[in-house]
Amino acid sequence: MRFMRHILILFVVVVTACQQEKAAQSPPPPLPVSVIETRAQEVVVPIEFVGQTLGSEDIAIRARVEGFLEGIHFEEGSEVKKGQLLYTLESQPYEAEVAAMMSQLAEAKTMLAKATSDLNRIRPLAERKAVSQSDLDGAVAAYEASQASVEAAEAVLRASTIKLSYTRIQAPINGVIGKTQAKVGDFVGRSPNPVILNTVSNIATVRVEFFLTENQYLMVARRFVEHEKAGGPEQGSATFEMILADGSLYPHPGRYEFIDRNVDPTTGSILVQVSFPNPDKIIRPGQFAKIRTVLERVEDGILVPQRCVSELQGITRVFVVGDDNRVAERVVELGPTLGSDWLIIKGLKAAEKVVYEGLQKVSDGAVVDPQIVSPETTEKEKT
Repeated sequence: MRFMRHILILFVVVVTACQQEKAAQSPPPPLPVSVIETRAQEVVVPIEFVGQTLGSEDIAIRARVEGFLEGIHFEEGSEVKKGQLLYTLESQPYEAEVAAMMSQLAEAKTMLAKATSDLNRIRPLAERKAVSQSDLDGAVAAYEASQASVEAAEAVLRASTIKLSYTRIQAPINGVIGKTQAKVGDFVGRSPNPVILNTVSNIATVRVEFFLTENQYLMVARRFVEHEKAGGPEQGSATFEMILADGSLYPHPGRYEFIDRNVDPTTGSILVQVSFPNPDKIIRPGQFAKIRTVLERVEDGILVPQRCVSELQGITRVFVVGDDNRVAERVVELGPTLGSDWLIIKGLKAAEKVVYEGLQKVSDGAVVDPQIVSPETTEKEKT
């Protein structure tokens, strides 16, 4: 009986060992991995810049003559019309100067009248040789000198009148006026640093200025040249979008105005200006905004999530699962990022399965169990 028991135990041990050896020799099941299926699509590649808004015209208001400010004739922050009276300066000194110049002009005209009378009297006598030629020459010289004195006095009077007109400062354009920088009683207009009294801005159209680095400029310029050679739109036909500080998209598209002639050597950047219509007067000078435009359109672009791409020693790669469920490492060339995706320039084509999750678990040549997922669905499940 005991012998039979030992035989039974030995049989169980042998069977168990054989099963374990058979299990060790059998290959493990394929590793399940999440993959996405690539597809070709039109990809719009945008480029963004940070800019600052200005009015289509921003005119600084300065006093062109010295004097004490006597009156302010507008409401700060209101709209003003061209020619509307804004400020008045004390005018008495300039009125006195105009009166003095008028007196000098009257005196010069009196002298001219006398010189004219003398010349008219002497000229006939000189023709009859009743007076000498020197007397005629003197009369002519006196007449011409008096005439020059009148012209000079008229010029001085005009200058004085212009200076008097500068005591009434008017709006140079239609626009919105800001906060006054001087109050009644302030002395303004003294050189070399006269006070800027205010600024009037025409905001029916607004300008936005932003800067490109040298690298960005070269990239954008080359793309435009390539597009023009290929029969695409010219540089000036590009449209622009403006994203405001609250993240909202401004409803009116902008248009290209100009690019500056030179790169600023101190900053290594170049100025670009675009303009936007502002019919509702929502945009004001001094705002910061993002400017976005289309850099290029890729007809059959391939987008993959950034998490599909890994980098090793400067080489970017993805793992592609073939029809035999075998993983192949693929070197790819990356374009710009679009949200959470990379634009693949070279290395992938449509309808290929790219490993989405589990990159650390796969290797070149491994057999896997691919499970197609949607990146958008996966992200929503995680959140």
